[in-house]
Formats: sequence, C-alpha cells, structure tokens
Amino acid sequence: MKARSLVAAGLIALALWLPSAASPQDVSATAPAAAPGNAADADLEDRTTAVASTLRCPVCQGESIQDSPSQLAQDMRELVREQLRAGKTPEEVRAYFVGRYGEWILLEPRMTGLNVLLYVFPVALVLGGLALVVVLVKKWSTPASGTE
Repeated sequence: MKARSLVAAGLIALALWLPSAASPQDVSATAPAAAPGNAADADLEDRTTAVASTLRCPVCQGESIQDSPSQLAQDMRELVREQLRAGKTPEEVRAYFVGRYGEWILLEPRMTGLNVLLYVFPVALVLGGLALVVVLVKKWSTPASGTE
C-alpha cells in the first residue's frame, strides 16, 4: 500500500512538471526588437535600453518598460527607439512621455517641488527616530535620584 502511494505521488509530480518542461519559453519579450547589425544599431539599442529603463510600464506599474513583457511596454519601447532614431535626446523622449502620462511615468521622480519630500522625508524620519532612541536610552540609563 505504501509503494502504491509513492508511485501515485511520483506520477502527480511528473504530471505537474511535464507541462512546464514541454512548453516553449517566450524569449521574445526580453529580446531586443531589432538585432544590432552594426555599431550605429548597437548604439541605438543601448540608448533605447537606457531610456526605457527609466520609464514605468502603465500595465505592470512596478517595472520599467524595458523589463515588462506587456504589449503596451513593447510598443512604448518601439516609440522610444523611433524617437531616438529621429534625433531626439533622451531628455526630450522622457519629456514626451511625461507630457502624455504625467510625472508618474518616471521610475525616479525629479527632485523638484513637492517631490523633494520623497527624498528628504525618509532621511528626516530615520534621523528623528535615532534622536528619540538616544534620548530614551539616556533617560532610562541615568539613575533616579532620591529613591534610596
């Protein structure tokens, strides 16, 4: 009876493993759209990757359009490539996407206006917490006078 349950468990494990092993892996989502044929194409791909890595995918929201496998991200990467090929600078390409989607599209917000709080607040919070700990430790470690 015990051997039968081991065989059944093995068959279940094999059945779960086979579909993932038999299905072809989709490598097109991570591969560049155009294989670089010369130095200019390689430079364009490098610049496209650099800009696409700074823009947020509207579908995935936690990934850049460079890392996202969604169709919208692929379309956005192609648009970045076309704009760079047309002679626009990376800043102009980012400005285009900010104009279309807002500052939210940038993975790293610019350090202007209220966005400065995103950079300053965590540091101030940690420093304030450390100061509080120091004050409390000093208060707890000093002997109380007059309790003899």
